[in-house]
Amino acid sequence: MEFAKITSRGRTTIPKRIREAADLNEGDVIAYEVEGDHVVVHKATPGQDDCVLGLSKLSSEWASPEDEEAWRDH
Repeated sequence: MEFAKITSRGRTTIPKRIREAADLNEGDVIAYEVEGDHVVVHKATPGQDDCVLGLSKLSSEWASPEDEEAWRDH
């Protein structure tokens, strides 16, 4: 089991060991589901849902180093 804190803005870091085990890489889209009192996170794959494809394209527009700097710790 791995642990991570959630910031005041709702952000967290997926621990490296978890990213590696789930083959999660920069630019991947992840999906969240709530099952009872558990949050399930999984890698969303193209073709799973048209919304995922749109989200993937949209999120890449805001993935520049300048954007990261502007939003860091906000």
